[in-house]
Amino acid sequence: MSEAIISADIVDKDNVARKASLERDYASLGERLDRRGIAIDAIRDKVEKFAVAIPSWGVGTGGTRFARFPSAGEPRDIFDKLEDCAVISQLTQATPTVSLHIPWDKADPNRLKQAASRFGLGFDAMNSNTFSDAKDQTLSYKFGSLSHADAGTRRQAVEHNLECIEIGKTLGSKALTVWIGDGSNFPGQVNFAKAFERYLDAMRQVYAGLPADWKLFTEHKMYEPAFYSTVVQDWGTNYIIAKELGDKAFCLVDLGHHAPNVNIEMIVSRLIQFKKLGGFHFNDSKYGDDDLDAGSIDPYRLFLVFNELVDAELSGAEGFDPAHMLDQSHNVTDPIESLMLSAVEVQRAYAQALLVDRKGLEGFQDSNDALMATQTLKAAYRTDVEPILAMARLKTGGAIDPVAAYRAAGYRAKVAAERPAVAGGSGGIV
Repeated sequence: MSEAIISADIVDKDNVARKASLERDYASLGERLDRRGIAIDAIRDKVEKFAVAIPSWGVGTGGTRFARFPSAGEPRDIFDKLEDCAVISQLTQATPTVSLHIPWDKADPNRLKQAASRFGLGFDAMNSNTFSDAKDQTLSYKFGSLSHADAGTRRQAVEHNLECIEIGKTLGSKALTVWIGDGSNFPGQVNFAKAFERYLDAMRQVYAGLPADWKLFTEHKMYEPAFYSTVVQDWGTNYIIAKELGDKAFCLVDLGHHAPNVNIEMIVSRLIQFKKLGGFHFNDSKYGDDDLDAGSIDPYRLFLVFNELVDAELSGAEGFDPAHMLDQSHNVTDPIESLMLSAVEVQRAYAQALLVDRKGLEGFQDSNDALMATQTLKAAYRTDVEPILAMARLKTGGAIDPVAAYRAAGYRAKVAAERPAVAGGSGGIV
């Protein structure tokens, strides 16, 4: 049996106080959904099975280019991070896996596996890091990594990714995510074509090191830290990479890595259609790659993304099996609370998308009834599915209100007393 960090008595006490109200709300919603021909228990069962991975780095306090303000009880190492991730998993019952970042989380893989198993956690995709220099690194990535003009630097970056694969094999991971900060800050700084060809050549070497049952996720990002050009700047380039590398290569979609006002849900549809959607890094943004809590700025866009995902799921789209992960920077909130709520928001968008009248929507689309087509989506989006989400947590041993149970447990105060305070620092993310 998995070890629980938050006392079951605390969770049970909070649940008992909320259970009667939840049951009434669930019955009321069930009656309304039944009039629409939707069985509430079937939606709840699907929500129970839907999971999203937690990024190990997400449980630390983030920062900006200007400063980072540490929070109390920050994790000191990957083992503290796993404990924080276990709290999120216990209370939400929606985050059974953790995605590691190497070298930030580098430790003995067998010890990592043992530590995670204590809490019933598994490991999601491995993440390599060639966008910053590690301690004692021989060659710098200041001017690029996998696309660097210097062959030795490219070789070092390739070897690092191959090392991540080896660590992941021991941990039971089945995917490698590669994001690079390579690009340029000034016109003329790099030759676009040569840099991209060097990147493809290096990535072919990484791809060759994949086990037969692994996937390779490449991630595009419009800007930062390269502000004039980036080597993998948009989904079109990402798609080219996936096609060039082979059947095990897929595109990862981070919701913040796009130009303002880009139609992300249409990008998702295109990648599904051509069998190259690998998965998601969920977050939200107002101006750019803000890495805000999922659903905090534009929850309707998150719903529209899931509308495409559910459409593919229900239609049995060939090769459709996307990975789901949160990827956020928590500068002013408790990271555990933000990650719990974000996991819930992702589940919320999924549940709402399951309520869409697909047959009716298709009819309105075929008859060019734009008004009723969009109203069909709005009818699902406007439905308060909170009772479904809360009931799913209750049935699986989680908390009806994860944040309330977390605060009642006093976990943050407890770890703040155990983990030494971290000094403030200059700019940079976790």
